[in-house]
Amino acid sequence: MDKKVKRPRICVPPRMEERTAPVSVDNFLAPLEGGASDFVDAIIAAGGMPVLMPMTHDDSLIAEYVEFCSGLAIPGGEDVDPALWGSEDSYDESLLNHDRDQLELALIKGFRAANKPIFATCRGMQILNVAYGGSLDMAIEKRQPLPGMMLWHHTGILSSPAHPIDIVEDSLLYHCVGDVTMVQANSSHHCSVLKLGKGLNQTGQATDGIPEAIEDPRAHFVLGVQWHPEYTWQRNETDACIWRSFVNACRA
Repeated sequence: MDKKVKRPRICVPPRMEERTAPVSVDNFLAPLEGGASDFVDAIIAAGGMPVLMPMTHDDSLIAEYVEFCSGLAIPGGEDVDPALWGSEDSYDESLLNHDRDQLELALIKGFRAANKPIFATCRGMQILNVAYGGSLDMAIEKRQPLPGMMLWHHTGILSSPAHPIDIVEDSLLYHCVGDVTMVQANSSHHCSVLKLGKGLNQTGQATDGIPEAIEDPRAHFVLGVQWHPEYTWQRNETDACIWRSFVNACRA
């Protein structure tokens, strides 16, 4: 009799902010965003076992989670503190979560050192870039799009595709989505990668020029995407494929 395949344990840092009201953008209605339920549902559907962390700065407890879990999945949420990459510009403190910043930076450091898979979405991709020494653009609505293009709506569209994303051939993301070079993705962010972190490759980009995916080619599996595949995996096969690829990497 075949033994049942055990689910790999996936560490999920806490996301505790209040759910926000739906946002209407050009007839698209975003679902309520916040909390971790959609995120952990996606992990379970892909064959993983979510292990939700408390908010902590206890180094020994963080180290135990790194040892206990097979991979790290970082959800979206508040903005990342610009002071982390040396910015002295003033910023709205109500948009930040310093506790999450410090916990997630410690987790990324630990899981990288253990060479265990990391998958990060939206804010998660941004803190991943910062952990590698990169910086962020905190107001992409002011950015100039690529020549001949208009800036896509990047906020409030979670339940439906918001824009296409070009993917670098033969990258980790390329293989995660079934060896294709363009996918459709949802969008809900006003910050994005600016300076790429050391050792990272940008492997996905919206057609207006906004970075949409980063990865570490030296690692077993380190991938960040700017969109929210936890909201669309049931309807979008490429998003479901990303979750399965991550969970399968956690089994290896």
